[in-house]
Amino acid sequence: MTVPTKNTTMLYPWHHFVLVPLALLMAGYTILRYTKVAGDDDQISRLWFSLAALASIGLGVLIMLRQHYALQLQDRICRLEVRQRYFEVSGQRFATLEKQLSLSQILSLRLAGDAELPALAQAAVAEKLSPKDIQARITDFQFDAMRV
Repeated sequence: MTVPTKNTTMLYPWHHFVLVPLALLMAGYTILRYTKVAGDDDQISRLWFSLAALASIGLGVLIMLRQHYALQLQDRICRLEVRQRYFEVSGQRFATLEKQLSLSQILSLRLAGDAELPALAQAAVAEKLSPKDIQARITDFQFDAMRV
């Protein structure tokens, strides 16, 4: 049995191969057309300016979608951090509790100090606490200034 030795890059086909290339083409074409009629005070120049502005904004939105991917990764890392801290503090796996918690509940638990994390996690599952309720019960608040 062959084990893969290289982690492949995850590409989102609609984003990487369809939308961004089309937005680039559209922005480039409309900007080029606008530069040919720029300075004229007629409907055609206004139309090409409007289309160039919309295409540029659309391209910007697509490029900013990269932030979405980064936030997903950050959520995954935060989930792993809570798993590790819970294991270190309690000596038990977090997986059984994690299945019963939402991501926002786990992110709220992340703000709890080590001493109160196990009991708070148990209470969050048993009492079905909302993220705000979890944060209200935290006495040793561990603020995270690095989260985006």
